[in-house]
Amino acid sequence: MLSAAPKLNTERLILRAHRLQDYADTAAMWADPEVSKFIAPEPATPSESWSRFLRYTGHWQMLGFGYWCVTTHDERFVGEVGFANYKRDIRPALGDTPEAGWVLAPWAHGQGFAAEAMGAALDWADTRFDETVAIFHPAHAVSQRLANRLGYAPSHKAHYMGHDTVVMRRSNPK
Repeated sequence: MLSAAPKLNTERLILRAHRLQDYADTAAMWADPEVSKFIAPEPATPSESWSRFLRYTGHWQMLGFGYWCVTTHDERFVGEVGFANYKRDIRPALGDTPEAGWVLAPWAHGQGFAAEAMGAALDWADTRFDETVAIFHPAHAVSQRLANRLGYAPSHKAHYMGHDTVVMRRSNPK
């Protein structure tokens, strides 16, 4: 089992393990209302971002998968992508199926970075998992379209954090 995120390279991006010096970028991204509007009721506090940041490393240590820090080749912070098991209180439950997710800094939106990074992450995941899921706020059409392009298909509606949630599934195509 892996204990740290493996480094993945794409044409424009590097997916790598988070480093302590990445925390400021993570905190700034999650504090932005544009980033969090479909993910959380409020932008994240520094403490919430710190807990999330530590959770990324913990996923790799405990489960052998997690989130990558995504940067350009010149190390500009782009965002975070990966897989998690958050043990969400969602009905119906997701079980232990890895949950895919992606979040980008506002400057990186609309440039194809999410598709590029998740393409690399899914190539990696396809050597390990039979299936992954992704969940979305019903109004987050942009991410649902991306998920569809990445091979996710609508599965069902669930209830999470007081609202309906769209659950999409992707079977390993290999």
